[in-house]
Amino acid sequence: MFTTRPTLQGTFGMVSSTHWLASQSAMAVLETGGNAFDAAVAGAFVLHVVEPHLNGPAGEVPILLAPAGGDVQVLCGQGVAPAGATIAHYRGLGLDLVPATGPLAAAVPGAFDAWLLLLRDHGTKSLADVLTYAVHYAEHGHAPVEHVGETVERVRTLFETEWTSSAALYLPDGKAPEPGTLLRNPALAATWRRLLAEVSGAGDREARIEAARQVWRTGFIAEALVGQARRPTLDTSGERHTGTLTAADLASWSAGYEAPATYDWNGWTLCKAGPWSQGPALLQQLALLPAELPRHGGADYVHLLIEGCKLAMADREAWYGDAAEVPLEELLSDAYNAGRRSLVGERASHELRPGSPGGRPPRLSAAARRADPGGPGLPPPGAGEPTTASPPRTPGGPGVAADGTTRGDTCHIDVVDRWGNMVAATPSGGWLQSNPVVPELGFPLGTRLQMTWLEEGLPASLTPGRRPRTTLSPSLALRDGEPVLAFGTPGGDQQDQWQLHFFLAVALRPPVRGGLDLQGAIDAPNWHNDAFPSSFHPRGTRPGSVTVESRMDGAVIEELRQRGHHVTVGEPWSEGRLCAVARTPGTGLLSAAANPRGMQGYAVGR
Repeated sequence: MFTTRPTLQGTFGMVSSTHWLASQSAMAVLETGGNAFDAAVAGAFVLHVVEPHLNGPAGEVPILLAPAGGDVQVLCGQGVAPAGATIAHYRGLGLDLVPATGPLAAAVPGAFDAWLLLLRDHGTKSLADVLTYAVHYAEHGHAPVEHVGETVERVRTLFETEWTSSAALYLPDGKAPEPGTLLRNPALAATWRRLLAEVSGAGDREARIEAARQVWRTGFIAEALVGQARRPTLDTSGERHTGTLTAADLASWSAGYEAPATYDWNGWTLCKAGPWSQGPALLQQLALLPAELPRHGGADYVHLLIEGCKLAMADREAWYGDAAEVPLEELLSDAYNAGRRSLVGERASHELRPGSPGGRPPRLSAAARRADPGGPGLPPPGAGEPTTASPPRTPGGPGVAADGTTRGDTCHIDVVDRWGNMVAATPSGGWLQSNPVVPELGFPLGTRLQMTWLEEGLPASLTPGRRPRTTLSPSLALRDGEPVLAFGTPGGDQQDQWQLHFFLAVALRPPVRGGLDLQGAIDAPNWHNDAFPSSFHPRGTRPGSVTVESRMDGAVIEELRQRGHHVTVGEPWSEGRLCAVARTPGTGLLSAAANPRGMQGYAVGR
């Protein structure tokens, strides 16, 4: 089978990420004796520099890790809602939704602490060792990808008139970053240099890492973050608001470990973050599959996966969230999904149909209830993280969507080393278009609270001390109990659609050169649907929608339309930005592949 790139194979180490500089920096750490966890941390901090429109240090990250010979763990780098982030406070400001931008949307930053916890507990390198690559690119510059400049142009007016600290960094001399030039972030480089200087006398490797975590929580970084949250900032509501983040919120929160949610399928065990993420939706899609699948890639196959996704995402809407107990065991049970599977017919469903595990009635937001075609009308399509590698321009003014929102996206990184350590992580948030750059630090706050509801009694209601339900969803798969595959993708609500399609392509296709056909599965024509409330402001729904790449078989597209799907044919390489690494137990063979869409993801290894 022809693929855009080979599936890399070797025995020393493999890295795949959404930017070649992050992949190569992580590989450099492996080359100097570091393990997969050291490499992932180094690559992640480079992603903050080279993909600032996709993630930042004050964003968030879920990390799945499989230490050699140990159990799979989830390291949660998703911060909670501040103590002052109550529904009453936001309603008192006249808001029905949490704004998509600005300090009101900021949760407690989680990414930095999670990466340092990973380094402390599972790495071998010093903080200075892993930060050196990010400091270099921030200080001396890197050639920005096209999407950085495109993103800045979309918010140019906002930067020039309101978010002037962002303009100073991303519009020097009035010009947005361009390919072939060098983009520098001297404030970020200075932040990391000051951090390293302040902790240099703290003791051994672990003590210096722990001291750096304290500087983030209570030192000069915390002071600057809280100061930024207190500055009145224009957000997507059209008003200037201050945030709720306080010094006490920062000082009291820590990243932490937890067991993964898992599901066994045909000899595989899929591991995901818990239902504070959307990760279990991939598991439920597997649980909804019949024992015999239709021909891979045919109309029956695509229809089956679309309809199963709708059911799993309807359950996500009704049951997932950190603000309530989630009946996950029942949601993934055979009996429950047998009943749900019977709802899949020959025609496309245009209804949001959550189930009732244990006989409990589903709890849906007002926006989700309006998504019912029998209801009073449909909200507009969602406008959160883009669903393609090249989001279309929208007619809402210079760089602003018609609904007044700005768009962000996400990164991903996977690493496997020669000892068998494996890690998958999906960093996001803290985008340059989410909040003004903190001038003292060189990066902005995040906006993940926009994924909560300003309605009481929902699993994803805004609740102080609780995590917003995130779309970030890395994956790790075991075969006969051995970790063999780490993968993930950016893409908001589409992440666990594209990942399911990728995983099934890997699991159902014959091996290539004795290993998994990672690149073939990534390159295969992909699709997604938006037939459920978007996780991003303004939380819209498109019942019956399906977007496919134009490379999909025309006969399949036509049959989907005949079955009642509202099919949009997108660009030929527009759906998904998957990364993956793999390990073959018993042989030491390692593999990697990366997505060609967007022309920046890359896998490296030997």
